Amino acid sequence: MYKQEDIEKVEPYDSAKAYHEEPPKRNNSKIYFFIIAIAALLATNIYFYVKFKSSGEKLYTMAIQKQDLQTEIDRIEAELDNLIALRAADTDASLEASEQRAREAISVLRSKLETQTITEEDILIAKREVAKLKDDVSGLRTALNELKMRNELLQRENANLSDQVSSTGKQVDVLSQENSRLKDKVVAASALKVSNMQVNGVSVSKKGKIETESRARRVEQLQILFSIADNTLAKVGDKEVFVRIIDPVGNLFGDANNIFYVHGEKLQYTFKDVINFSNNGEEYQFLWPLDKFRKGAYTVLLYNDNAIMGRGGVVLK
Repeated sequence: MYKQEDIEKVEPYDSAKAYHEEPPKRNNSKIYFFIIAIAALLATNIYFYVKFKSSGEKLYTMAIQKQDLQTEIDRIEAELDNLIALRAADTDASLEASEQRAREAISVLRSKLETQTITEEDILIAKREVAKLKDDVSGLRTALNELKMRNELLQRENANLSDQVSSTGKQVDVLSQENSRLKDKVVAASALKVSNMQVNGVSVSKKGKIETESRARRVEQLQILFSIADNTLAKVGDKEVFVRIIDPVGNLFGDANNIFYVHGEKLQYTFKDVINFSNNGEEYQFLWPLDKFRKGAYTVLLYNDNAIMGRGGVVLK
């Protein structure tokens, strides 16, 4: 027989109490679900924000590096032009081959840098190629200097001989032809070259005050500031400068009727202006307006007397 105290006491079921306690458990589950959902949404937003910002900064950095490489290539090409302009008429075939290789390397580098799908690895490869190109041009400069010294010795010897045979018409004709070639070289060496160039996005107030802007939507004009390297062979006076402006996708701003020539090649220009060259290193300014600028890198090229003067650019955010 079971005793009364051995029987487990069971409280009577209170249906009203159970009815009131059940809903809070369901409400708590909903609250936990919403908290988890909101946390997941925040994490997703933060991930995409960081990813977008990192991608934008990378593109901006690559655009700057690309612009710097293009400027460095222009400097190398300008130096090569100056060296070739001063070389002797009887330059040997090896030097001409070196010049040809350098110009082919410049052309290949320009093609790589103008593509819109260039990668970070392409930028690194281009930097190494630019460094090698600088070494090649430096070697060419050394070879031309040696050749110049030999030519100077030959010229002195020729001068002594010309005193003895000045009455010979054949030699007079040879000297006349050589003089004509030297004049052509002087013309090439007297071409104007930019020593410093800066391109800015700017806005202009009603009072004419110019403010530098980096955001494309605030830019009203491109400001082109440049100075010209001293050149004792260049004549002072008014100089006509042709300006070519290229947008971020590689299109040239210009009218089909705006035509000029560089080394016999027909080119279009965006606008032209006249500067007064005094050979004193003064700074010049051009302002070019546009209704709406887009984000990206803008390239500006300056030309004078059948040759390029220099290149610059700006990246608008």
